[in-house]
Amino acid sequence: MDWRATSMPDRLSVRKTYKLYIGGAFPRSESGRSYPVSDAKGNFVANASQASRKDARDAVVAARKAFGGWSSRTAYNRGQILYRVAEMLEGRRAQFVDELRQAGLGKSQAAAETDAAIDRWVWYAGWADKLAAVTGSSNPVSGPFFNFSTPEPAGVVAVVAPDSPLLGLVSTVAPAIVSGNTAVVVASEPAPLPAVTLAEVLATSDLPGGVVNILTGRRAELAPWLASHMDVNAIDLTGAADGDVRALQQAAAGNLKRVLRSTPGDWTDAPGTGRMTAFLETKTVWHPAGI
Repeated sequence: MDWRATSMPDRLSVRKTYKLYIGGAFPRSESGRSYPVSDAKGNFVANASQASRKDARDAVVAARKAFGGWSSRTAYNRGQILYRVAEMLEGRRAQFVDELRQAGLGKSQAAAETDAAIDRWVWYAGWADKLAAVTGSSNPVSGPFFNFSTPEPAGVVAVVAPDSPLLGLVSTVAPAIVSGNTAVVVASEPAPLPAVTLAEVLATSDLPGGVVNILTGRRAELAPWLASHMDVNAIDLTGAADGDVRALQQAAAGNLKRVLRSTPGDWTDAPGTGRMTAFLETKTVWHPAGI
């Protein structure tokens, strides 16, 4: 009998449980927890890992380990790598559009947001080898000296991403890493799948493992630990709830973290250099002039 002619009973679909992205790998949450992700109509789409405090610590360790190698690369090389990521985002455009439609966006809106996210990643990639020229300077001094100011990355940046699951994600992650920082990202809680797909893109691109680490789960559980973590140098609170910001800022004061608290619309509008310079340090060097 030809099996293809046999009437097949209805089958159950395989329920996907997505993992975290830490150190270039896809581990399960150490807690074993997950939570269901539904589409705009309330239909089940997949399960996402619910990261724990230990997962957040592991992500910070991975980001710190990757920082030395990433920050020491030439700015031109970082730009090349980010541009490669943009190429791969373009290749998976249809998947991102589908995921945004599941999150409730219309077909044209989902396509427009996907295109804007890809274009914005390219825009930040182009700044990699230009940022030092714009933010650095040769300073006039009185005496036989040269005096130069140059930007340096702050270190490990924690990012609480907004609920715009792709454009908001790209608008907060790309400017953090283009200058040499590494990042630990808490993805959109209700719509984490674009972040998971971005993690798959990063894992198969030239970006070194640990430069970007993506956690899915409850913001209210993860953000306080990242804000108070003594090995996190800065935190972006774009996606934090208004009622949580003050407590997170107080926790961040423990090791004098830089805190970026966005105002509405500052990442949805045309990008600028502000998000890149927010996580830069300025090093000034004096050097005697030859006689």
